[in-house]
Amino acid sequence: MGQSNGGFSEAGLRRLRDVLAGHVESGKIPGLVALVGRGEETHVEAIGTMRHDGGAPMRRDTIFRMASTSKPVSIAAAMVLLDECRLRLDDPVDQWLPELADRQVLKRIDSPLDDTVPARRPITVRDLLTSTFGLGMDMTSLGTPIMNAVFEQGLTPNLPEPMPEPDEWLRRLGALPLMYQPGERWQYHISNDLLGVLVARVTGQSFETFLRERIFDPLGMKDTAFHVPADKIDRMPTLYAPDPQTGEFLVWDEAKGGRWSESPAFPGGGGGLVSTVDDYHAYFRMLLNGGMHGSHRILSRPAVELMTTNRLTPEQNAGRNAMARDNVHISFGQGQHGGWGFGMAVRTYRGDYAPIGQFGWDGGSGTSTYADPANQLTGILLTQVGASVPNSARVFHDFWTTLYQAIDN
Repeated sequence: MGQSNGGFSEAGLRRLRDVLAGHVESGKIPGLVALVGRGEETHVEAIGTMRHDGGAPMRRDTIFRMASTSKPVSIAAAMVLLDECRLRLDDPVDQWLPELADRQVLKRIDSPLDDTVPARRPITVRDLLTSTFGLGMDMTSLGTPIMNAVFEQGLTPNLPEPMPEPDEWLRRLGALPLMYQPGERWQYHISNDLLGVLVARVTGQSFETFLRERIFDPLGMKDTAFHVPADKIDRMPTLYAPDPQTGEFLVWDEAKGGRWSESPAFPGGGGGLVSTVDDYHAYFRMLLNGGMHGSHRILSRPAVELMTTNRLTPEQNAGRNAMARDNVHISFGQGQHGGWGFGMAVRTYRGDYAPIGQFGWDGGSGTSTYADPANQLTGILLTQVGASVPNSARVFHDFWTTLYQAIDN
């Protein structure tokens, strides 16, 4: 075995680089930045270019659109409020989000929007944290009246029109019935955006301001935000969503003049952040350290434990398992972890190289971010190729395989 580098073998790290470089050399991934960390040691690879036709090289400080890997980070704002007793897990949200009081619930997922029954109980903070408040992105129910309404009302990102400002967004959300009874079933994404509105109303600050003061600045996450300012825009690559049939690189978002070039009307905790490998490494290391960053406490240890252990019953988790298992055109095999905490997946069985207890999530813009308490390691892989084709997901799988094969003890 070659010399060890922070608990990784040098031969293993060479293999990791060679495998990642092979994906770039194939022409299917223009560029990527990867970070692996164990203890106080980190190893970073920046490979390829910012555009598929060349341009500036990828760098360690390249700023990426984090998409759904925003969820494990933005959830921390709500955890701060739990630590301070400004929120309680089982409090109804009606006092801050009156638009969600007195809910109606569809009789069936494919019912007309007026075919409803009253909710059996109010929506609670716990329901939002676990993504079980009753409404979300259900990839197994595309084409139903409720999913059509979610899209038509602009309640999700990455549609041609940006999401409206938070109060209007919540007004539209409150006009729809729930898909399921509160607490009954995990539903993707919308709860994470809704938590941002809740945090803003509880604190009287914008969601981004609160995140910056309580999470980003204390951790030194200087490049994490909901947009990229003009003096940093050259560090953001073009984002692509290749044609599923031909593989042609279609531009999803340009850096200059694109959707992240100015502050958004809606700061989306579900998928709106931009960041770098080092910023995300600081955050996930804080979680591995039980909420501590150096001598500064960001979150309590119990808050971190709540976030990073499974919070769902098998019945609640059925929808997430179905999405991961049956909708491979969406997940490409990702998402098969077995559990969900607050804002992130948690592995509850060992189905690949990663052990039980690993936590994190993947993003549709080609991002993958996880931490592993058993091995005290973090892995962050950032690309600019969206999940319209399986190319970025294949890089994810190979990254995690080569990361784990590089462990030297």
